[in-house]
Amino acid sequence: MSNSPITILAIESSCDETAAAVCKDGQILSNIIATQKVHEQYGGVVPELASRAHIQNIVPTAGTALKTASCALQEVSAVAFTQSPGLIGSLLVGSQFAKSLAWSLSVPLIAVHHMQAHVLANLIDMPKPSFPFLCLTVSGGHTQIVLCRSPLDMQVIGETIDDAAGEAFDKSAKLLGLPYPGGPLIDKYASMGNPKRFSFPEPQVPGLDFSFSGLKTAILYFLQDNTKTGPGFVTENLNDICASIQSRIISILLNKLKKACFETGIKQVCIAGGVSANSGLRKAFAGMGNHYHWNTFVPKFEYCTDNAAMIAIAAYYKYLAGDFAPLSTSASARAEWS
Repeated sequence: MSNSPITILAIESSCDETAAAVCKDGQILSNIIATQKVHEQYGGVVPELASRAHIQNIVPTAGTALKTASCALQEVSAVAFTQSPGLIGSLLVGSQFAKSLAWSLSVPLIAVHHMQAHVLANLIDMPKPSFPFLCLTVSGGHTQIVLCRSPLDMQVIGETIDDAAGEAFDKSAKLLGLPYPGGPLIDKYASMGNPKRFSFPEPQVPGLDFSFSGLKTAILYFLQDNTKTGPGFVTENLNDICASIQSRIISILLNKLKKACFETGIKQVCIAGGVSANSGLRKAFAGMGNHYHWNTFVPKFEYCTDNAAMIAIAAYYKYLAGDFAPLSTSASARAEWS
């Protein structure tokens, strides 16, 4: 390996964010995200529209990332992309762009697992956790507890058996009549409410696995029962309802994380993923860490939601290990951790 800087252009296109980032020797120089507003009117991401928007956005987004980083194409050492999981049409746009660019530049191609990248977002900035550490990874499609022994050695030791925490937030918001994306709105209203006003059940799932489907059903029945007797129930009690829902989702997440810490004896603990941007979760996580004397780590907000910086940092460690992908590599909507 030469002494030249390792400069990686990373592409993220797993869902509805077209993102590109430049990383040089493990330092993020740019992190550009083109958000797709078209989905708001449909109350959720429309895969076909997402794919079309990625096609429109990917070239200018990558160009902006390079320009912001003051990096010429000829300086790029490797091109990285999100290989899985995600919406297959969206992934294909990013993977084909990355493969074409890597081929044209005659540089290595690096395929990155989206959820592993979320975990490694904790290694972007100082302070960084030491190995081994545990990471609670929570997003719209995934809820996992990951044991991370090194940047390339991770094991899922707990995960949801049905819905993800992000789904619980967004679908609860939809039941409350809030616009998409509803998770951040629940967080907003919860900050002004009483989390003990209403009680929702905590599922009794053995081991380190999670379940949120029963909670969503309980919220549905709760709202149906109360709006029968008072049509204005939701409007009049919105802050307290949101606070109570959020409090229960957070307790489900952190009680399992606490159990994982006790079972493994690990006190280096992180959170990651889109839901880790939730202010209530961040505050409760910090409080639990102080109580149990954990060393806690949370990525910056910009590295919590889908972004290319996390793809870049994951690709950097893969580059150091010589873990490159052939141009025949395919995107995959669902893929096991390698």
